[in-house]
Amino acid sequence: MKSSVEKLSDTRSKITVEVPFSELKPEIDQAYAALAQQVQVPGFRKGKAPRKLIDARFGRGPVLEQVVNDMLPSRYEQAIQAEGIKAIGQPQVNVTKIEDGELVEFVAEVDVRPEFDLPKFEEINVEVPAIKADEAAIDAELDSLRARFSTLKDHNHKLKKGEFVTINITATVDGEKIDEATTEGLSYEIGSDDLIDGLDKALLGAKKDETVEFTSELANGEYQGKEAQISVEITATKQRELPELDDDFAQLASEFDTIEELRESTVATVEEKQKNEQASKLRDEVLAAAIGSTEFAVPDSIVDEQAHSQLHQLLGELAHDDAALNSVLEAQGLTREEFEAQNREDAAQSVRTQLFLDALAEAEEPEVSQQELTDHILFTAQSYGMDPNQFIGQLQQSGQIANLFADVRRGKALAQAICRVNVKDSEGNDVDPKAYFGEEEVEETESEA
Repeated sequence: MKSSVEKLSDTRSKITVEVPFSELKPEIDQAYAALAQQVQVPGFRKGKAPRKLIDARFGRGPVLEQVVNDMLPSRYEQAIQAEGIKAIGQPQVNVTKIEDGELVEFVAEVDVRPEFDLPKFEEINVEVPAIKADEAAIDAELDSLRARFSTLKDHNHKLKKGEFVTINITATVDGEKIDEATTEGLSYEIGSDDLIDGLDKALLGAKKDETVEFTSELANGEYQGKEAQISVEITATKQRELPELDDDFAQLASEFDTIEELRESTVATVEEKQKNEQASKLRDEVLAAAIGSTEFAVPDSIVDEQAHSQLHQLLGELAHDDAALNSVLEAQGLTREEFEAQNREDAAQSVRTQLFLDALAEAEEPEVSQQELTDHILFTAQSYGMDPNQFIGQLQQSGQIANLFADVRRGKALAQAICRVNVKDSEGNDVDPKAYFGEEEVEETESEA
């Protein structure tokens, strides 16, 4: 087999492949065996008809067509491996020559991973938030815990942000009641979501049994964009009552007997949360800096495919209802054109990131253990809410296990590279990235020793 490559662009190549008939004996034997099963020739058992009789019955064309179809996938794979082509996506294949008994020639055009130089991670400098388990952070964590054990109590003072109301809303346009914007007995926390533009402002300072009115532009429905008169009747007002920070609360909310013990434990909780945030920020900052300093083109067709996939997934969540998607976009102040432009930009960034990480994994050559792959599969199954065995079965049927293996490999490659960057926190202190991204490797090395 002979092959040659023509570079069409930084992200696309054309491979021309010539396969001599002398290399096609297995496919030729297979084609005749398949056709022999379709013909019954007197004097011969089924499947044992001579090739000359098969040629006479079917002609040589069907044989050659079957041979070409059978050999294309394997010869294409052999050609891109022999030429070192880093193909991505599906190729466009055209058979350009069939000389019976001599050769088959085909041409494949395929998107390829662009060639680029990786940055020197030793020269990358990033900043991450400082870890500060100070009194304010500890108090905030304890307040969050108190909120989980809070109760709602009726009150009759002027409403403030964070308090709760039960309201009846009536909307009218030019005196006509708008049913889709009217509701009764709605529970609402002031400041949580400004359900209707202007609602929070109208409620602040009001009291129970009062009715407040304001105008607002309707966000969707038949009267979308119309100015409506909104009337809000306040039927109940409540405020969150937090439990006291005392020993009784410590015993209610934790395994500790005293508030001092709970507070001491909260220090570790705050530090752990801040460490997780610091590690996440470190990864994001390093990846952004590395990709931002590396210039390379991305294949348009792969970006289009990714954008289409993202749009299809979103529409799937909306029962493939275009009108529903448009309503969601309108509520967010986006046109369909603006959304699709942003969707394609996001797809391009996603493709760029994966191409970069693939190149990094090739350079770093991290080893992925069976346990690491299993852990990743179990984590992914959990994120989808699926039974692990069912999820693994689907992966095997669709041939997707290799993709999850590649995900783990990319993650490990990035972790190895992150360990070489220079990191300071927001207060100017040095941060050792190996504390987050090198511990497992250190532990494995120590255990092996």
